[in-house]
Amino acid sequence: MRQCAIPTPSHSGFHAVGIIFFILGLGTLLPWNFFITAIPYFKARLIVGTSLTVGLGGNSSGTQRDPARDEFNFNNWLTLLSQLPLLLFTLLNSFLYQCIPDKVRVLGSMSGILLLFILTAVLVRVEMPPHSFFSVTISSVWFINSFCAILQGSLFGQLGTLPQGYSTLFLSGQGMAGTFAASAMLLSMASGADAQTSALSYFITPCVGTLMSIVCYLVLPRMVRCYSPCLTPWRQLCLSEGFWSCWGWGPAGSDCLPTPAQIWLLALCIVMVFTITLSVFPAITATVTSTSESKQWSEFFTPVCCFLLFNMMDWLGRSVTSYCLWPEKRLWLLPLLVGLRFLFVPLLMLCQAEPRTRLPVLFHHDAWFILFMLPFSLSNGYFVSLTMCLAPKQVLPQESELAGAIMTFFLALGLSCGAGLSFLLKALL
Repeated sequence: MRQCAIPTPSHSGFHAVGIIFFILGLGTLLPWNFFITAIPYFKARLIVGTSLTVGLGGNSSGTQRDPARDEFNFNNWLTLLSQLPLLLFTLLNSFLYQCIPDKVRVLGSMSGILLLFILTAVLVRVEMPPHSFFSVTISSVWFINSFCAILQGSLFGQLGTLPQGYSTLFLSGQGMAGTFAASAMLLSMASGADAQTSALSYFITPCVGTLMSIVCYLVLPRMVRCYSPCLTPWRQLCLSEGFWSCWGWGPAGSDCLPTPAQIWLLALCIVMVFTITLSVFPAITATVTSTSESKQWSEFFTPVCCFLLFNMMDWLGRSVTSYCLWPEKRLWLLPLLVGLRFLFVPLLMLCQAEPRTRLPVLFHHDAWFILFMLPFSLSNGYFVSLTMCLAPKQVLPQESELAGAIMTFFLALGLSCGAGLSFLLKALL
């Protein structure tokens, strides 16, 4: 296990190191956010079959899109195949914990993400049949999120040993990744460039963001002095086996505590938060259409009201934990509060989501969808950041890194459960 001599909030270097962790947090979720924000582009290209006429908003010149046509079920597959590798490789990361140095895991993952983003940008100018484009895109999604899982797990494990302020900044950076992606899409759409150039500029942006993350991680060791503290033989064995070693009690006389037993409530909450969120976002929310007669507003409706709004409020929710950690003193309230978010599932499903054959539309006006998305996204950000910040505080200081790694696993579990549930909810529409 590592602990670091690192600037505290009162230290002059805190802000510089904090900015680095904010950028690293941004980098871990750039792939997920840039792919889901571009869902209209991917779906339109799977219908049209060429990138020459498909804009980022899904509009295509010379070809009329049919909103009921979704033979690839792209939203659901994108969500599921983004989260399954996150779950699997988070588990794998527990075994890589001691076998492969942190620097190799982090820089190797970011390099893989960069190469796959470059591939995605190149594909904008490559014409392919829809089925081939779907296969290549989904394969890229799988591998890029595998790298993200290793990257995120490694960084969360390290953050568990640091002052809480850095975890908050890292999580805030993750929340900003979605806003960054949505803003990049809106700027590309509003640039006035042709459809292909607009899409190309959009997918080049995360390449630059990933390069910045690599540079920041290379600079970080110059500002942080790390050391390996002396551990008892049993604790060394416990940590060397990573996630699995502390699921049970240690042998008699050992000082290895059952870390999951102390954070199970928070682990349950993080699973609930992401199960609820990923069950409808973006698989269902991205299919909600505007009832406005304005063609321009209809084109910008999904990027603005689904992605930009969600990510701005999610980031705001994550940032609130810098000032408030309620209900830190009454953790038993947390599952009840998180459970209330289940109410958003039927509310969002009853908005103007297309295609649908079973459920009626009860909330036709655009304002209803916006009204539901505001607290849905704000509560997501707040509860995610709250649980991830509180978990290391429930265990001994020397167990904080392990607590961070365990919470990352349950985070991935919640994402995968939500992605799987989205297929069922989509079928119920």
